Formats: sequence, structure tokens, C-alpha cells
Amino acid sequence: MTSVAFQIDQLWFQAPGGIGTYVRNLVPALARQDPSLEIRLFHARFPGEAPPERWVREFWVEELSAPIRTLYPRWNLTGRPGLPVSLGSADILHAPNPAAIPPAGSNQRLVVAIHDLAFDYYPGMYPRNWRTLYKLGMRATVRRADAIVTPSRNTAEDVLTRTKVAPERIHVVPLAASLEVRSEDPDLALARLKIPRPYVLFVGTLEPRKNLVRLIRAYRRVAANGLPHALVLAGPLGWHDQALHREIALRGPGDIVMTGAVDQPQLDALDRGADAFVYPSLYEGFGLPVVEALARGIPTVASNTSSVPEVAGDATLGVNPRSVREISNAIESILANTDLAESLARRGLTRAERFSWDETARLTLQVYEQVLGAK
Repeated sequence: MTSVAFQIDQLWFQAPGGIGTYVRNLVPALARQDPSLEIRLFHARFPGEAPPERWVREFWVEELSAPIRTLYPRWNLTGRPGLPVSLGSADILHAPNPAAIPPAGSNQRLVVAIHDLAFDYYPGMYPRNWRTLYKLGMRATVRRADAIVTPSRNTAEDVLTRTKVAPERIHVVPLAASLEVRSEDPDLALARLKIPRPYVLFVGTLEPRKNLVRLIRAYRRVAANGLPHALVLAGPLGWHDQALHREIALRGPGDIVMTGAVDQPQLDALDRGADAFVYPSLYEGFGLPVVEALARGIPTVASNTSSVPEVAGDATLGVNPRSVREISNAIESILANTDLAESLARRGLTRAERFSWDETARLTLQVYEQVLGAK
């Protein structure tokens, strides 16, 4: 029987982001794909007594004695303190975030997921302490990891370009949409969130990398041309949100709504009610919100940079994320052209079918088998 110790700290973060989605979907999918796999979950010490999500309680869970402020720098710099025997004896140690590389046991294989290198490409968009943790974690990953998984070929190439890691240690394992929850009456959820219809939707952590200042400027151009849609920004606030608040505070046409963090039924309602989805991120390692919009059949405008074209194919209107004019024109094209919107919706549904969490789990299990076979 193979055993894996899987780190789940991200679930406690105020803005879990794509890594949180990775954790909450991959762990149950691994259990489905291989019922014989022994999964041991662990996390640093956080305030509160219980895991933040119910599904976690279905697994063996261990809380470490120290908080991330103590653990992460020491793990990355020194490989200490070691994990408890119950975790260090597992066959595989899976770190889902390169900000923290737990020390592997002597007979243990370390698998690290690197979702993107945004901290390296856009260092000014990260707080200094997290930027330092990511850099130290990347160095530790290159030194210690038996395998590195990335969600796209683009991210794999970024890792190869920015580090000296051997190519054979990198494995591309795509992610997938998460659409299990459906609201029976989305109108009620939208009313509770005070969302006016019609609207254009963005979903994600509200942080500089998502390029929201340019999105707001592009939206206001569309609103000035008479289209009645509001712009809904759905997601928790991330770091460095001052510029976003300043932009929203400026007078201009249209209606901008910030929902804050939303749960799965609320997100389902937002997706189903949107006339268009816009995701002009400057850099993505995969682009989970794009795939989820495609899986809902929402006509989508998305960046034509980094991994997004690889993931979305021809199912979105691709734009230069640094061009307010291109973003604005693309939004207006979808809202004003029903045939275009319907075509994008059909292509999106077809494209999203390529991705599933069961396939992500299957490929992850192959990585486990490969590193164990190298013992």
C-alpha cells in the first residue's frame, strides 16, 4: 500500500486562490482514483480548532506544533524541523505550494507543485516576506524535489528557464473546473449579493497580477458607449489592493460591484447569470477561473499571454492584457454580437471537457509511481 503525506495549509488562508482549489479537489480525486492509497493530511498550527472545510475530516489529519511564520523559513533554509514520524514515514511527501518545502524523510520521495512563477516575473506585486519565501522555496525545490508538477507546459518552460532543474524531473499535470454545486434559484443568490443584471463577471483573488485597474478602465469605456452591464468583481481581496480601491473610487460611467469572497453556491449563481466573463490577468500558471467559465458556457475574454492560450485554445477572445482598448473592444464585441457570444459559449463547453480532476489525479498517481520506482 502506497502512502502520501499531503500538506493542506492553503485551506486556512484568507485568500486560498488556485492552490486552495488544487488541494480541495485533488485530494478527494486521489482517493477516488486509488482507494488503496493511504492519504495523511497535515498543516501548520492555525487559530481555530477544526479544519475549515468538512471534507478534510474524512481523512487522517495531523496539526504541526508551529505556525507558518516559524515553519516556512526554517523548512526552506535548513530543512528543519523534521516532520513527525507518522508523516515522515509516508512513501510520498506532496507539497502543493513552493512557498513551503517540508523536509522529506530518508526513505521518502518529495513531490512539489509549482503553479506559476509570478513572484519571479512580477516581484513588485508581492509583499517582500512572501516573495522571499517563494524564492527560498524554489531553491529548496530544485535541491530536494524528486519530482516537480506544473499545471501547464508554459509553467514548465518557465521553471526550466529560471532554474537549473533537470527537465526529466518536471511533469505537466493540468487542472480542471470545479462545478459540483448548483444553485436551484440563482436569482435569490444574486439578490442577496446585491448584483444588478445584466453584468460582466471577473472571478479571482483581487490582486495586482489580475490586472483589475485596466479591466475597470476598459469596462468604463464600454459603459460610456451605452451598454447597460455592471462589472462584478467576485473574490477575496489579495495583497496590494490600494490601486484597485483608488480606481474604483474615481467617478465614471457604469456600476462596479465587489462581492468579497463567495462560496460555491454563490459562485455558481454568479457564473450562470453572467453575460460575459473577463479575465485579463498579466500572468497565469494555468487559469482556473477561465476553465470554469468555459465549463459554464460563458462567453469569455481572456489574456493572450502566459499559459492562458495553451489552456483556452480558440474558446476565448484573446487580448493583450496591457491594452485597455483591446480589453474594451473584446467585451463590447461579445455583448453586442449574439452570434459571436453563442459561438464562444459552444467552443468553451467543448474545450472544458478536456480537463477533469480525475485525470489530474490519475496523472499525479503516475508521478508518484515514477518517483517510487526510482528508489
